[in-house]
Amino acid sequence: MDVKVFSDPRKPAYLNFDAGSKPLKDPIRPETLARVRAYRHGRIKQKLIEHDCAALLVYDPLNIRYATDCSDMQIWTMHNASRYALICADGPTICFEYAQAMHLAEGLPMVDEVRPCIGWFYFSSGPNLEASARKWADEIAGLVRQHGGGNMRLAVDKMEPLGVDLLRERGITLVEGQELTETARMIKSPDELEMMDWTIKVTEAGMWRMRENSIAGKSENEIWAELHYENIRNGGEWIETRLLAIGERTFPWFKECSAHVGKEGDMLSFDTDLIGPYGYCADLSRSWTIGLVKPKPTQKEIYAFALEQIMHNWSIIKPGMSFREFNEKSLRIPEEYHENRYGVALHGVGLCDEYPSVPTHVDMDRGKGYDGVFEPGMCLCVESCTGSKRSGETVKLEIQVVVTDTGTKRLDNFPFEDWV
Repeated sequence: MDVKVFSDPRKPAYLNFDAGSKPLKDPIRPETLARVRAYRHGRIKQKLIEHDCAALLVYDPLNIRYATDCSDMQIWTMHNASRYALICADGPTICFEYAQAMHLAEGLPMVDEVRPCIGWFYFSSGPNLEASARKWADEIAGLVRQHGGGNMRLAVDKMEPLGVDLLRERGITLVEGQELTETARMIKSPDELEMMDWTIKVTEAGMWRMRENSIAGKSENEIWAELHYENIRNGGEWIETRLLAIGERTFPWFKECSAHVGKEGDMLSFDTDLIGPYGYCADLSRSWTIGLVKPKPTQKEIYAFALEQIMHNWSIIKPGMSFREFNEKSLRIPEEYHENRYGVALHGVGLCDEYPSVPTHVDMDRGKGYDGVFEPGMCLCVESCTGSKRSGETVKLEIQVVVTDTGTKRLDNFPFEDWV
């Protein structure tokens, strides 16, 4: 495997200093976006037919985005159910939007109709919640009856208990929609990969900013802000986590970014979890020292294993390989690192972290995980979280790849440290 490393650990490179003051140039052409929209909408329709469902009702903003490419207050609507979409297998795609934002869906090529949503969450409905939910259920059941040709099977990705009861009262057979949406999103088209490549370029530009600002006296929050800045100014959308830590705060992993200030020589580790332009995800991890100084022996040791783990595990992925075969061939994690191991050896990625999720051998051997097969077009993040009480710090590394007809192709380009 080609492992890109820094030739000089103090290399002062955020693309170049002049470029650092300007946004990057968006390379995505309108025709590419048009093909992505049609491909994704077609994937959902295909899955509806495979699952013998009359329609799919989606509340998850990412599923709405995938099926219709309509984006509206993504984070807010993740916890306020004020918009949804109904995609009929043999009928229209209808966006139900926040009343004052219906214009965002109007004119989108995959959307046939836009209606005001009926919100029945307590914040908006208060004591009128049940009455609102009954009105909502009447409308959804009526549409399934109108366009289903007698088929009353409705796939749903997310649903509050009241909605389940009301739809069933109206003759709807509910089908688990997560399998349908996750498997639809699993296979990326070449145009989707072009969009993901653009997000990765934006993310890596932000990572250069973080690297150049990894100096003693700066806080975790200050360094993390550089990634947000680069993402937002290039049309990106949000970052799903706050996973950047320095020094003793890197162990155990998953402490959220804070006002903690780094000292020269401390380990800095992060996980981007970034939703960039057009809604695609770049999920990359790197680690280096504050001040970009040479590592201590324990830092070098854990970095070497983390890099070995992701390079080995990446190298064995093949189309047609089962997840269990991958587990059997994956690099064994020394017992010292078990306690701080990551939850997965790899996972899918698209509009966010997606199916599949394949645990490390430690958890797979304990009965966790499930079987499946790697297929061409699947995008995967291969990762390692390595650290122990002895090291006192954690190295987090992660790369993004796509499964091809013959093997895999790495999608990210940010170098690793020249420590091994």
